[in-house]
Amino acid sequence: MTDEASQRQIVAAEPTASTWLSANAGSGKTRVLTDRVARLLLRGVEPQRILCLTYTKAAASEMQNRLFDRLGRWAMLEEGALRGQLAELGEPVADDPQLLPRARRLFARAIETPGGLKIQTIHSFCSALLRRFPLEAGVPPDFTETEDRSLHQLRLEVLGALASGPQAERLRDLAAVTNETALESILDQIGKHRDLFADGAAPIDLPAVFDLPADFDEAALLDMVYLGHETALIDALLPPLQASGRNDTKLAEALDEARAPSISSLITLERALLFGRTAKAGPFTAKIGAIPTKAVRPAIAPEVLDGLDALARRVEAARPRRQALAALTRTQALHRFAKAWIPALEAAKAARGWLDFDDLILRARRLLSDPAVAQWVLFKLDGGIDHILIDEAQDTSPEQWRVVELLTQEFTAGHGAREAERTIFVVGDKKQSIYSFQGADLRGFDRMRATFDAALADIGRRLTHMELTHSFRSSDAILRLVDHCFAPETGTTGMGGTIEHLAFHDRMAGRVDLWPMVPPAGSHEDGDWDEPLDRPSERNHEVVLAHQIADEIRAMIDRGEQIEDAEGPRPVHEGDFLILVRRRKLLFNALIRACKANGLEIAGADRLVLGDELAVQDMIALLRFLALPEDDLSLATALRSPLFGWSEDELFRLAHGRDGRYLWERLRAETDQAETVSVLADLRDQTDFLRPYELIERILTRHDRRRHLIARFGPEAEDAIEAFVTLALQYEQGRIPSLDGFLGWLTASDAEIKRQSEAAGRRIRVMTVHGAKGLEAPIVILPDTAERRAPSGRGLSAIGGVPVLRMNKDEAPPAQRAADQAQDDQRHEESDRLLYVALTRAERWLIVAGAGQDTGAGWHAKVARALEAAGAAPCTFPTGTGLRLAHGSWPSPAAAESRGAARRAAEPLAPALLAPVASSAVALPVLSPSRLGGAKALPGEAGAEEAVALRRGDMAHLLLEHLPAIESDARPDTARALLRHFDAPPSEVDLCLSEVLALFDAPELAPILTGAALSEVGISGVWKGRRMFGLIDRLLIAPDRVLAVDFKTNRVVPGDAAQVPEGLLRQMGAYAQLLAPLYPDRPVETALVWTATRQVMPIPGPIAAQALARAALDPGVAAS
Repeated sequence: MTDEASQRQIVAAEPTASTWLSANAGSGKTRVLTDRVARLLLRGVEPQRILCLTYTKAAASEMQNRLFDRLGRWAMLEEGALRGQLAELGEPVADDPQLLPRARRLFARAIETPGGLKIQTIHSFCSALLRRFPLEAGVPPDFTETEDRSLHQLRLEVLGALASGPQAERLRDLAAVTNETALESILDQIGKHRDLFADGAAPIDLPAVFDLPADFDEAALLDMVYLGHETALIDALLPPLQASGRNDTKLAEALDEARAPSISSLITLERALLFGRTAKAGPFTAKIGAIPTKAVRPAIAPEVLDGLDALARRVEAARPRRQALAALTRTQALHRFAKAWIPALEAAKAARGWLDFDDLILRARRLLSDPAVAQWVLFKLDGGIDHILIDEAQDTSPEQWRVVELLTQEFTAGHGAREAERTIFVVGDKKQSIYSFQGADLRGFDRMRATFDAALADIGRRLTHMELTHSFRSSDAILRLVDHCFAPETGTTGMGGTIEHLAFHDRMAGRVDLWPMVPPAGSHEDGDWDEPLDRPSERNHEVVLAHQIADEIRAMIDRGEQIEDAEGPRPVHEGDFLILVRRRKLLFNALIRACKANGLEIAGADRLVLGDELAVQDMIALLRFLALPEDDLSLATALRSPLFGWSEDELFRLAHGRDGRYLWERLRAETDQAETVSVLADLRDQTDFLRPYELIERILTRHDRRRHLIARFGPEAEDAIEAFVTLALQYEQGRIPSLDGFLGWLTASDAEIKRQSEAAGRRIRVMTVHGAKGLEAPIVILPDTAERRAPSGRGLSAIGGVPVLRMNKDEAPPAQRAADQAQDDQRHEESDRLLYVALTRAERWLIVAGAGQDTGAGWHAKVARALEAAGAAPCTFPTGTGLRLAHGSWPSPAAAESRGAARRAAEPLAPALLAPVASSAVALPVLSPSRLGGAKALPGEAGAEEAVALRRGDMAHLLLEHLPAIESDARPDTARALLRHFDAPPSEVDLCLSEVLALFDAPELAPILTGAALSEVGISGVWKGRRMFGLIDRLLIAPDRVLAVDFKTNRVVPGDAAQVPEGLLRQMGAYAQLLAPLYPDRPVETALVWTATRQVMPIPGPIAAQALARAALDPGVAAS
């Protein structure tokens, strides 16, 4: 089997043959492409005469890196090894003595080739083509390839211009038949058909699209129903109907209302005389014999009843025409608008020198098909390209295929500017076509194969058809599941024929696990009364599944679950797991949260909405303040953010009692926030003189705020920060930069950034199946397998390639219903292909789970049926009883202790130190040492007013935070100035002043209140799986001990530590718990200072520890 697989790859990469290769997932198509390019170069083909078109930039980069890596190794290999590699490639040295020296020179030739090897996306190729022939293509020589955000902003501007210009009526007509929600989608879809609406485009026979005569109008429609004698018929029916029961009375009202011919009358007759959509007699058929009721029929003359039946039949016959006419009217409004919209948008882009991605393809196609210049352009290209290779052909759109077809015209014409052997190589897999939303169309795939077949046959050559069926990626168990999943007997269509997979590593152990479905959660009323309505409950079935998955991954790692790689069995780690979902919705976010809560290293979302990133939100808040200093909310947000790190108390003291002044005005008057004021003042001074990019760089670099953000949010925030800086640069291209303009441009639409999954390292990856195309992992978990409802029809449909405004299901004309049914069939087929892609990402272990209603029509049910057909056995999992299909001998789990010891012995310390530590803790629920339950005061204070006690504590803490740094003679005045911010009676202020100032006279408090002790020290850690953060009033770090002190203003002071209220003991126990790991070389002590008695009360360690242990058992703490 091994020899057969390798031999088929060698044959497929034969450089002299034109080949159409169908390659299963994991069959090594990238290697075949790379081998073919390498063999072309070995045969003496100049690098610049090879064009390789890939689907993504990542694929182009990977292929180029593989090729250069191989050529670089050839240049350095000793002769025997090089001979062996060339023979494995299918190029034995014995057949060509010059092969060895030529192979050694290829790396230098490829590097020195002008313009480099042409391995690029088709968009990149079209861009280069247009830049080479700008005058012929009618584009600016220095055109800009615009991105989505700028294009979205431009569309809004053009839409506004249309709304206020001479063609405003066209927009109003469209608005009358659609809604604002659908408008964005409509504009996108109009853009996909821009050729139909461009200036000079051929007119479209819209009535024919709906199977209507060209002159069919409302009058013709009404003539189908109203023959002239309807009034007499209605007059004869009304008396007996009105004297009968409710149903007959309603019929009488409808008939009376529909006397005069009109569209509304026709709709009234349809409701009265036709059955509904679900009727047994057939949807919307005439109610022959069903109306009027049996009770009244004897009172009506037979000829009148016959007339009513005839009217009902005419209404039934007219209904499809009425629907078609309504759809035609709406679509005419759409096309009138599009005829104005497309030229206006194109003119606006041309004025700025912009081309979008679709423009690149369309302009290149027009260039290559323009009779005036096409032959000359092809002649120039004829001298440049002899071999075209196309990767991921199943994802190529019809427009892109047209470009390829035009490029290869000279290949198949039988002659050209040079006599050279030319080849076409296409590799694809219909089973992996999952990008229809980007224009991929399997009909174009089949059409192009037939086109190349015929064209090559015409010149006496042939297109070789080959398949690669061996998988170098997946275990036999996974491949058996795949074959059974899409076997002919399952009724699966759209997969390109019978499916067969062979495992190259046929002895590799593998398993497929099917977990039972998590049943749907009950309604919100079943939950606790205080559960938030805008957040999913922890009982939600998808949230439950997310926790099950995270718990199982945690358990696998902790128990040392083994998996085998090329070097033998080893324990699994987070980087082995790839979790695939269909959409970035509730389950996606719940999985990320659950993994973080379990302390698992996770790469986070594969795509980030920039505006949702906290680091970016903090930067935007600061920029908003800089643009408008009176924006108090933005300044407060920036101050509380990691950019400045203010506490809530600090912000409250600044904001409270401002007497109407702006926050910035108050802040500038503060003397104890010099650093913050200095930074903000510098930025304010520069705002009017720096471009947005320069201002952002000043914030991040000169004022070192990048470090602040990374320290708080972890290294994963770097991607968002860099993308934000890049957006600032993009904004300044072609615009007059201003801060207000940048902020407006930034918020016009959501910006997304894509994280490179290859950089995930030893972290769990969670992504969509679409995003995982081309990736693989030892363990793949597929949890999003419940049946998904088809997206509701909105925007446009296409009938025979013509865009039409979609009608709702009941009002859709026959032509649209047929088109929508075809689209639904295609969507179902693509769903099967998406499942195929998901299943084939797994190397050794595939876990399929699900949450929701098991209808028998979802992926979960499909996999279950396939596993049963493949002979899977029942298996008990932590989540319940499911199925397992296994192959080979799976390594048994190692003991956790021995695994940990082996890992510690094998791994150096440095990687552990460099590993990110913040990501697993950031999402944990946060506790405070002062909120661990228990009483905070003795019974004697029960009658004290809580608000007064809290204010007294705040005042004392504020003074104790700031007064130690003030000279003793200035303390009273400074203290009164600080307390002016509090709305407290003079007697309360005087009492607080006397208590606090007296503390400075107590000798036993001198070490605590001197400058050697730290004030308001923030400390954090994890306790019982929960994140804990607190502020220690005073922290004294001495060579022989660490002392944490908390000031208390209680009026009733306990006699000793044993009588201290439980809540305060728990607080001191938490401080000791958090400090101990930081100072393992010295004892950690805690003490309370009672301001009322100037008493320092040490808290013995055992008493504090026992109180903290009681907090762990407190249900109120666990639920907080």
